[in-house]
Amino acid sequence: MPISAPISCSHFFLTHKRHFHILGPTKSEFFSKKYQTNKTRDEHVQRIIKGESAMIGYTVKRLIFMIPLLLGITIICFVVMHLAPGAPTDLETQMNPRVSAEMKERLRAMYDLDKPLPEQYLIWLNKLVRLDLGVSFSSDRRPVADKILERLPITIALNILSMIMILMVAIPLGVLSAVHQNSFFDKITGVFVFIGFAVPTFWLALLLMILFGVQLGWLPISGIRSLNYEYLPPGMAFIDLIKHLIMPVLLSAFGGLAGFSRYMRANMLEVIRQDYITTARAKGLSERLVIYKHALRNALLPLVTILGLSVPGLIGGSVIFETIFAIPGMGQLFYMSVMARDYPTIMGILFIGAVLTLLGNLLADLSYALVDPRIRVS
Repeated sequence: MPISAPISCSHFFLTHKRHFHILGPTKSEFFSKKYQTNKTRDEHVQRIIKGESAMIGYTVKRLIFMIPLLLGITIICFVVMHLAPGAPTDLETQMNPRVSAEMKERLRAMYDLDKPLPEQYLIWLNKLVRLDLGVSFSSDRRPVADKILERLPITIALNILSMIMILMVAIPLGVLSAVHQNSFFDKITGVFVFIGFAVPTFWLALLLMILFGVQLGWLPISGIRSLNYEYLPPGMAFIDLIKHLIMPVLLSAFGGLAGFSRYMRANMLEVIRQDYITTARAKGLSERLVIYKHALRNALLPLVTILGLSVPGLIGGSVIFETIFAIPGMGQLFYMSVMARDYPTIMGILFIGAVLTLLGNLLADLSYALVDPRIRVS
């Protein structure tokens, strides 16, 4: 049997080249794929940069749009304030029989109340442009900005604590109610929600003050600190502050807990029925990972909008709770100013509240990008 001639390696490789092709790409194919990968990465980076620049442009447009919106809010508030019965001079003149009509007119002229309403508004607006909220009509005659700035931190701190408590309790309640739909726990939370919507919080505040403050004596019922606060050691001073804040913060968050838990439940029920959740479960992922990593983040997106829209409710609720618990915040100042017809202070507080509300809505819209990066890129 004849022996065949030896086959060279090059001849064998050329003959079976199609079989060796699967071992790896050629040099030209390798650099072509690398170029395509770099090109895809560059396009992704450009999309991100373009998305961030679009977010900056969107933020600037919203801030510019806030100016005419604030102008309209101040006009409506100014008109409604002057339509209310009573005048700032009534407290100084009605109970004093020796005050003549001429003295009343002098007081009106001193407060610029003798001028037409549009002219009064332009005078106030001219001061506002110069960052001057005017001087209070009250007996102390202090600048309105000083009176608001010394009380604003207390109101903001109470609202932040209330919002943190709402989120810490409402989100887990909503998630558990959705995961265990129609269970005993879901029904109990449903009863809690209806109670939260139905019970007036100011009435509940009075009942809790009587129970925990008067009868049991566990919690203080007024102020944010005791009279001997300055003489207490640091640890006891902190405990005293916590005791004063327990009832105002809990009651301020009570109504919000009901609404936020229901919103969270509805969002979770909608999300866990989506196809990608079914796919995640089919891949063998644990239920905890499916719920808290894949479903929860998408369910939080509608909640961000509600969070921004809840800012006016918290600011308005501060008027009630700070008045009931005698907390020296912006809400109590607003109530006292309304009773005294202190127009500059009322307008200053309404303006600050409008700015905080609009900024809250803007932050809620921008937070969409944190919850869903697709919005930031698009």
